[in-house]
Amino acid sequence: MSAGLLLILVAAPLCLWLTGILRRYALSRNLLDVPNARSSHRLPTPRGGGLAIVLVVLGMLPVLWLLGWLEAGALIGLWGSGLLVALVGWLDDHGHVRVSWRLLTHFAAAGWGLVWLGGLPPLPMMGAVWDMGWAGHLLAMVYLVWVLNLYNFMDGIDGIAGIEAVTVCVGAVLLSWLAVGQAGLPAAGVTGVLAAACAGFLFWNFPRARIFMGDGGSGFVGLMLGLLSIQAAWVAPELFWAWVILLGVFVVDATLTLVRRVVRGVPFHQAHRSHAYQHAARRLGRHPPVSLAVGALNLFWLLPLGVLVVLGWLDGVLGVLLAYLPLAWLAWRFRAGVGE
Repeated sequence: MSAGLLLILVAAPLCLWLTGILRRYALSRNLLDVPNARSSHRLPTPRGGGLAIVLVVLGMLPVLWLLGWLEAGALIGLWGSGLLVALVGWLDDHGHVRVSWRLLTHFAAAGWGLVWLGGLPPLPMMGAVWDMGWAGHLLAMVYLVWVLNLYNFMDGIDGIAGIEAVTVCVGAVLLSWLAVGQAGLPAAGVTGVLAAACAGFLFWNFPRARIFMGDGGSGFVGLMLGLLSIQAAWVAPELFWAWVILLGVFVVDATLTLVRRVVRGVPFHQAHRSHAYQHAARRLGRHPPVSLAVGALNLFWLLPLGVLVVLGWLDGVLGVLLAYLPLAWLAWRFRAGVGE
């Protein structure tokens, strides 16, 4: 067994152990999410457990670099941007950081990561390769900030954020292998570590949450997924569209919810529980079936479409549209963005 694969296997139990420590810390500091009218849970629950994911991933990034599984630029970009987002999220978990300051930090972190990853590479679209230059880099920054924040928005019921991260990352590793063979596995090392760390956290968060990920953890995971999709695009450009497809459930639900709320005149930053997945959880009276359904959609609907894109049998943009249209219909059926 290679050292890189061993590192991935160690990440899960290490994160499980650290999450338990953080749970005790949260209880001792009374760092609890107390249910209110906008909550999807019923009991006061510790928060901030996602810091375990942050510590494991950031701790293993330098090791992956030493093993040759990560380039120096990617190490600096992922480490610096991830730390910045985790720090502002951790502060917000302990008190309150103004929305404007959080957004400024998010854009700074996204910019830092993009610079060290080399920006957005030329992407295949509709039979041609498009190099969008600075416009592409700016769009990529907005994309990263949106993925970061939508991950926070979607982390509202037991297990959903962890299951999303694990299934997306496992799918992305498979797609990387299909795209470039064994040469793609080292580039997918961070993706594997992130999946394993989130799996360790899930022990405490599913099927019943004994601790929540918190803003620091969810923002970090969201940003990592976005940056890893851009890193993968430098390995094989079609992988970017495959990643966007894999992230479809979260992207569609969060985006449709935001648009419908803005159209209704509701402040976009106001806390709520009108996402499609929240409506679905209330309708079923339980969280686990909804979180498991998200994982199933990722593995049995979105991943096969990603395979078609990576193998060149389906254009990336068309693949995204084909993947997202049924998800948009589902989100609409479950009243995404509509108040209770």
